[in-house]
Amino acid sequence: MGGGPAHALTLLALLLSTPAFAQHEAPQQTLKRVEQEIQADKSRQKQLDQQSQSLQKELDDLRARVIGLAAEERAQENDLAQLEDTLTKLETEEQDRSAALEGERQQIAGLLAALQRLARIPPEAALARPEGPVDTLRSALLLRDTVPALRARADALAGALTKLAETRETLETQRRRTLAARTALAERQNDLSKLVARREELSRQTEEERVQVAQHATRLAGQATDLRQLMERIEAERRAAAEAAAKREAERLEAERKEAERRDAERREAERKLAAKKEAERREAERKLAEQRAAEQRLAEQRAAEQKAAEEKAAERARAEAEFAAAQRAPDAETVVGGRMPAVGKVTVRYGESDRFGSTSRGITIQARPGGTVVAPQAGTIMFAGPFRGYGQILIVEHSNGYHSLIAGFGRIDTAVGRRVATGEPIGLMPADGSPDLYFELRRHGQPINPQRGFGTPEGKGQG
Repeated sequence: MGGGPAHALTLLALLLSTPAFAQHEAPQQTLKRVEQEIQADKSRQKQLDQQSQSLQKELDDLRARVIGLAAEERAQENDLAQLEDTLTKLETEEQDRSAALEGERQQIAGLLAALQRLARIPPEAALARPEGPVDTLRSALLLRDTVPALRARADALAGALTKLAETRETLETQRRRTLAARTALAERQNDLSKLVARREELSRQTEEERVQVAQHATRLAGQATDLRQLMERIEAERRAAAEAAAKREAERLEAERKEAERRDAERREAERKLAAKKEAERREAERKLAEQRAAEQRLAEQRAAEQKAAEEKAAERARAEAEFAAAQRAPDAETVVGGRMPAVGKVTVRYGESDRFGSTSRGITIQARPGGTVVAPQAGTIMFAGPFRGYGQILIVEHSNGYHSLIAGFGRIDTAVGRRVATGEPIGLMPADGSPDLYFELRRHGQPINPQRGFGTPEGKGQG
């Protein structure tokens, strides 16, 4: 606290005008009282620190549980997608089998009707028919050959009906499993939402307590500093006269001491010059030896530098060849090297392809599940969270080694600017209706790179 004598007088006048000084409270008593309050506040600060540590531990436990639940939810989403695909295939198979059995049934029904009509003709009537004996014999032979074939087709039809019944039973079982998986997924998403809300409440509570303690401690420290400065100035004025006399006596003693030191210094200087001459001769010998060793060291370093340059050149050539080979391989659509895909779903637009507006995409577009969880692709700090122009809800995460992630298409964001997030930690939800798309863009030192190539090593470069 600054201010000089004028400030001290003003502060003294204010203190003397207070009710405390009206009751004859001295500055020392006021300072003692403020310091007691500071000590009490330190005890409260210690209790709050212990409480904060406990809350932080609970927050860390919650974060670990949230990450685990998010991983389980993603696994359940994958299982549910597989169950739905299997269900679709079984429904198609059931429809195909039903159509095939209906056609077979109609053919057998027509053939049975013809055979029944032929079997009802008595032998006498057959002999008297106008077709003649040859036609009658041909009809009898046809009847004899058709009956075994008809029996075989009837047996095949019975087997097909059995398989159709089995397919329908399997279909019904698959439907029950799919319904159970959907119910479990909804429960998991509800648990995840509760944990996220609890995490935010703990973070807000911890931050509010820290701000209150800091403000209170700053106010008490300012009061104590003002009182100490006032008391120091008053005490300095009382000591001024005694210090002047003591200063004169000290100056006399200092002059005598300096004279003694001067004589002693002259003696030591003579001894120093003699020792310096001998030291100079020794250092000259050491300098010549050091120059010889330095020349040898420079020669060795030059050779080592040439060898290192050759090795670095070979390593650079190998790295370029590896990057070129990696660029030729099609990346896995469901993974990110060194991190995680923000959401579960199908990649509909890849890096470098044309998006729905006809522009070249600088990231990837994922068709995610309605209400699906969005996680951090890698650990980092939230730099921006909220709506931005025409892009809707977006999130920008700063990672290590110059990487930034831009994620757009949220239905809800569950984090805030300045928050640290871990790899795979939930940061929001997709919209709950329709077929939502999530846009994921990865940048290295401000330049867009292929997100599916992932995060490189600290010394490496991002791959495009």
